[in-house]
Amino acid sequence: MNVRKAVITAAGLGTRLLPATKELPKEMLPVFARGCNIGMRLKPLLQLLFEQVYRIGIREVCFIVGRGKRAIEDHFTPDWRFVDELIKRGKEAAALDLQEFYKMVESSHIVWINQPSPKGFGHAILLARPFVEDEPFMVLAGDTYIISEGNGHLHRFLHVFSKHRPDSVLLLQRVENPQIYGVAIVEEEETDVMRVTRVIEKPLKPPSNWAIMPHYIFTPYIIDILTRIKPGLGGEIQLTDAIQELIDDGCDVLAVALKNYEKKLDIGTPASYWKAIVDSYKMLLDS
Repeated sequence: MNVRKAVITAAGLGTRLLPATKELPKEMLPVFARGCNIGMRLKPLLQLLFEQVYRIGIREVCFIVGRGKRAIEDHFTPDWRFVDELIKRGKEAAALDLQEFYKMVESSHIVWINQPSPKGFGHAILLARPFVEDEPFMVLAGDTYIISEGNGHLHRFLHVFSKHRPDSVLLLQRVENPQIYGVAIVEEEETDVMRVTRVIEKPLKPPSNWAIMPHYIFTPYIIDILTRIKPGLGGEIQLTDAIQELIDDGCDVLAVALKNYEKKLDIGTPASYWKAIVDSYKMLLDS
């Protein structure tokens, strides 16, 4: 079965980026991206994620949003009068970028689900149960974007799922200090595919340097697990705990790794957001 659905989470409070994120959700913070006329644009990270899954063929998208995230729904509501005004003012390039984005939105089925209070990444995915139904689905955190040639990392994701039919596919990256991430222990079976044997959320003594990036593919079984696990680190429903439960149940959890030349943009903290702006700008200049 092909992956036709994506769940994108955007319900975090963004407290580490206050006061900028008091009214503007952190997922709407912009980074540099190429416009459709090959010019340089500033685009909200969430828009880039949406465009990315659209370009790999996904047309059903569920956004998990929190209280006060109306700016996200407004941004994803086409405003054709504004496009016309841009054209009248001679801003054809900007109008063209918006036209392309709006056409993607209008040719997609978008569902909005509210997470009233921040109870964890796992809880956000659990709320998507009515959207997921009985199909496999992709999950992406709204504050992390991967730059890869031709969206290669997502194509590798889909290929591994299609070929091996596991219960989950994770995206991993080797990092120097994995303490701030979920960490995976793997068996390296093939160059591009690894079997995951254990996962731990933000361990004080990481057992490996494979950090879990917040991009996943799951079968609906993960929803059943999320309904029964107890709150973990920070008193929240941790997705990492649910993945470990998958492994303990004997399910097949595989992983693919980011290539050295693929770039992760993370806007979760002031320092990482600054790095995302610099890296996205440099990659445009170098491409």
